[in-house]
Amino acid sequence: MNKVFLLFLVCIMISCGEKQHDLTVKGHIAGLKKGTVYLKKLNDSALVNVDSLVMNGNSNFELHSAIESPEIFFLFLDKNSAQEDGISFFADKGITEINSTLKNFTYDAEIKGSEQQKVLDDYRKMISKFNGRNLDLIKDKFDAQREGDTSKISTIEKQYDNIIKRRYLFTVNFALNNKDSEVAPYLALSEIYNAKLTLLDTINKSLTPKVKASKYGKELQTFIDEIKAAEKVN
Repeated sequence: MNKVFLLFLVCIMISCGEKQHDLTVKGHIAGLKKGTVYLKKLNDSALVNVDSLVMNGNSNFELHSAIESPEIFFLFLDKNSAQEDGISFFADKGITEINSTLKNFTYDAEIKGSEQQKVLDDYRKMISKFNGRNLDLIKDKFDAQREGDTSKISTIEKQYDNIIKRRYLFTVNFALNNKDSEVAPYLALSEIYNAKLTLLDTINKSLTPKVKASKYGKELQTFIDEIKAAEKVN
């Protein structure tokens, strides 16, 4: 038998024997010696475990899951303590790489993978600025309450309300500007689900056919339909 053909046949047999995974999540947790990493996702509002790996002396990990369309997954680290640390990320078919540290598992996470994750990162960077300003106002309000300065408290509360409105509008505009990404319906469902129906409907109608057919696209349509049905009853 021709040696080249034999080598080709062996390669086919090896590849056929390997299980193919929709999603592979792999990476490195610097400083981790022992613990367990879990790959989870939401199922009917409950976090369910889809894969796990016991770490014992090796800080590299690889986890797998089936996935039909892009969606949010969670990587949890159980360090054999009372606290579980988690990282949320937007996954799609293929490989997502997550590198972090044992000391600051959640905050040191560097995520490389789906295009949806890149869009989500852009959103989170801007939202972190709103959150930072909120923390400043909370501190200012606490100081004003301690000093009994009612006028300053009133001003701070107005500023806080203004930030909330700006955050809502930013999220709406971000979703509309990223109508071709599954992040758009996800943000509508997770960040501004209590916004006016007209805003949610505007986002929903702007989505591309591909996104409307995705997991979160379908969920947004169902959510809007349920609100409209409830309004008719009332």
